[in-house]
Amino acid sequence: MAATKKKEKMAPAAWMYDVVRRPIVTEKSSRGSENGQMTFEVAIDATKPKIKTAVETLFEVEVKSVNTLVQKGKTKRFKGIMGQRKDMKKAIVTLKDGQAIDTGSGV
Repeated sequence: MAATKKKEKMAPAAWMYDVVRRPIVTEKSSRGSENGQMTFEVAIDATKPKIKTAVETLFEVEVKSVNTLVQKGKTKRFKGIMGQRKDMKKAIVTLKDGQAIDTGSGV
């Protein structure tokens, strides 16, 4: 008699919520969703494999590829003093065919 293994649904590790911070919902990112792409703000030190693992675990989808970019912080004036906003890293995650993420609902 062969023993069958059940897939237990495990809670995502805490570091995954630190890697994927929030979805970016703009006109440009919503155009990407037509091609199976989602855009997320991620930690500045996150790597592509970590991002892929976190998205697959948190949203229970299959990821085809991950592209990243670092958006440099703008130089702005704060009460007359020149300052600079923080740099932000974005990840454009391409999902496999038939996969989708609903950004309207919480994780």
